[in-house]
Parts: sequence; C-alpha cells; structure tokens
Amino acid sequence: MRAMRGIAYLAATVGSLALGVIGTASAGSLNLSSEAFAHGGTVPTRYTCDGCDISPPLAWSDIPSGTRSLALIVSDPDAPRGTWYHWVLYAIPPTLPGLPENVDPRELSAAIHDGMNSWKRSGYGGPCPPTGRHRYFFHLYALDRLLEVPQQSSATELRRAMQGHVISEAALLGTYAKRSR
Repeated sequence: MRAMRGIAYLAATVGSLALGVIGTASAGSLNLSSEAFAHGGTVPTRYTCDGCDISPPLAWSDIPSGTRSLALIVSDPDAPRGTWYHWVLYAIPPTLPGLPENVDPRELSAAIHDGMNSWKRSGYGGPCPPTGRHRYFFHLYALDRLLEVPQQSSATELRRAMQGHVISEAALLGTYAKRSR
C-alpha cells in the first residue's frame, strides 16, 4: 500500500513538472473532494459502466488567487493500452464551487467546454476496467488564464495548452474493479 501511494505521488509530481505547475498543491491550497467516495476509496458502482455511468458529485475549495479558469481531467493510468481519459472539462469558472452528480456542463454555463474523452466523445464515461482493480485520478487544475483551445479538445491537447499556466492542482483518487457477471 505504501508503495502504491509512493507511485501515485511520483506520477502526480512528474505530471506537475510536465505541465510547469506554477504553485504546488500543498496544505492550504486547492482541494478536490466528492461526497460519493473518499480519496483512495472505491468509486461507487452508480458512477461506473456497471451502474448508471453518470458523473459523481465533485466539490473544490481554496481556489488560489489569480485563477482565471479551472480544468478537470479524469484518467485511468492502468488501462491496458496506456492512460485512458474518462472526462475532459475546461474553461470552468473559478467561482463555481463544484459539479453536481450527473452534470451536463451545458446546463451550468455555455462557457464551460467539454473535451473529447478516449471513447472519442464528449462527456463523462465512468470506470469500466476490462480486468482487475484500476485507479481513477480526478485532476483539477487552477489556471492563470482562460485557455484558447477549441471545444472538444483531447486531454493531450488540453495538457499541452496548460503548460506554464497551472497555478495549482489537486487530485482525487478512486479505484474500481468491474463486477463479475
């Protein structure tokens, strides 16, 4: 378990360095949580392909000063063919305190952009590992600008545009193993 946490920390650190994080996500900085599951806990079936496949509620706090927009990327680094992106959302107003369950970003604000996930569609796609227990990282980024990237950009395109503009980031980790049928 300690090794797993070390690997997760290392992955987050390397990801932060690659994005050129301006600040660090230390105590008192950007926080991300969900009332549906605890950090490191199991993502409830309701939010997976075995359930309703809807997005979980998310809440954030301690938005750093100078934040002009937020971005959210949900990924599975344990996917057989490399990291699988489940949700890409950006141009989130920093005044928004979070996202409700089963969110439709268009209902929140026309300004929020829904990116392209690994299924080549916009919107949330819940955990659905082919085998074993996978880790799902919900990464929230506080950005010093509103990114000028087209609607339905991929996670790769968004990460490239975020380089040098990340003030702080927070991560929420959930795990899930598909139910046996």
